[in-house]
Amino acid sequence: MKIIDLEPGDPRLESELLPVLRELRPHLTPELFRDVYENGYRQGLRFSAAFAEDGPRGGACVGVAGWRIVINTSSVKKLYVDDLVTRETARSTGVGHALIAHLEAHARAAGCYELNLDSGTHRTGAHRFYLRERFDIVAFHFTRELKALGE
Repeated sequence: MKIIDLEPGDPRLESELLPVLRELRPHLTPELFRDVYENGYRQGLRFSAAFAEDGPRGGACVGVAGWRIVINTSSVKKLYVDDLVTRETARSTGVGHALIAHLEAHARAAGCYELNLDSGTHRTGAHRFYLRERFDIVAFHFTRELKALGE
């Protein structure tokens, strides 16, 4: 497996990364994804993609992580994972573990004190995975919707 950090404008973002990301974020259209990444990049948003090196589709994207370095008062400096998804057909093959190791290396290189993420309450399989990966449940995440997506 090869993990690559993709910059805005890389054609693999839409052709390879987006189909995998849409397994977690089905509302993303190519146009919306381009807009989010172009604007989010200025705020530190980055995307890493895991590519298979063997198999019938050799070189296909099998996992995606969207992440950013955040400075705040609670953690001081952390790497926050916005998105972490493994292609359904590649789950339980080490892709998620490899992506987390890749992100942890970025976090350590940047001098972060934490690596953290939020996960939807209904994603119990993902929660079991995060606990196996030595993440702790340390907070509740609250949301107040202000307008529907696409308004």
